[in-house]
Amino acid sequence: MQANREFKSTVFTALFSDPEKLLELYNAVSKSELPRDTPLKIITLDNILFSAWRNDLAFTIADKIVILMEHQSTINENMPLRLLIYLARVYEKLIERTTIYQTTLLKIPRPDFIVLYNGAESAPDEETLRLSDAYKELPADAVGLGGSLELTLRVVNINIGRNENMVAKCEYLHGYVQLVQKIRSYQKERQDLTAAVTQAVDNCIKEGILTEFLKTHATEVINMLTAEWKLEEAQEVWKREGWEKGQLVGREEGRKEGRMEGRMEGIDISAEIMSALVERVPAEDIARRYNVSLDSVERLRAVLTMYSGE
Repeated sequence: MQANREFKSTVFTALFSDPEKLLELYNAVSKSELPRDTPLKIITLDNILFSAWRNDLAFTIADKIVILMEHQSTINENMPLRLLIYLARVYEKLIERTTIYQTTLLKIPRPDFIVLYNGAESAPDEETLRLSDAYKELPADAVGLGGSLELTLRVVNINIGRNENMVAKCEYLHGYVQLVQKIRSYQKERQDLTAAVTQAVDNCIKEGILTEFLKTHATEVINMLTAEWKLEEAQEVWKREGWEKGQLVGREEGRKEGRMEGRMEGIDISAEIMSALVERVPAEDIARRYNVSLDSVERLRAVLTMYSGE
């Protein structure tokens, strides 16, 4: 469970960084029955596209490129656009640059995009997000002109009581869902995140849930989960406070421009800043690194402290 220095692993990605376990997960969520000896190559990109925490796994299997993510916070409707950018970078990694200039048709792996949602908000068993929903409306006389590009993303709810047959087909996914549910339950009872995570890990071990993994990596798992959940909670607080609308990232050159910039960039920037706060990076360094006001960083740190129970 050694994390790449350019990003921070999550428990989800640590669980499924083994190709055999990842194949079992893919078979469950895609409703396929690929044999255990099916070649699977993990090609997850090291650069951060979604947040300061690694919650995505990219891999090739059966002539496909699969980008699979775990998501606990509110689903971002810009995810298809982000995945389009991610996919382009994956293709760049897989394909020799010179081959795109050959005259014969270059066959490429078909992409497949899946988000496993286990957040606290209500969500359907499954929904589809489409890149085309982001397209600006064209004048009536322009419709039908030119080409079109579509990207569809499956969002599958894996919370307790949702898609249970699917979840049960993957032992590690089933165990992870139970672990997350225990943390939520214990946190409601105790109002202390670290204690809730520790109790959930201990009880999972006692009940035979992810036993080998949790016994081997107990301390790391507790630290990772605590940091992940603090980050998620702080982001939700930020959203409720409306800070993503430019109050934190708005520049001095104009309130109007700042609010617009916040809508476009606030979620990404917030994740990076939240991560720095969780790691106790000095407020002055955060303000300088992300070009935000020191006052805003200190206000956010105060909210994070209040909601994390420190």
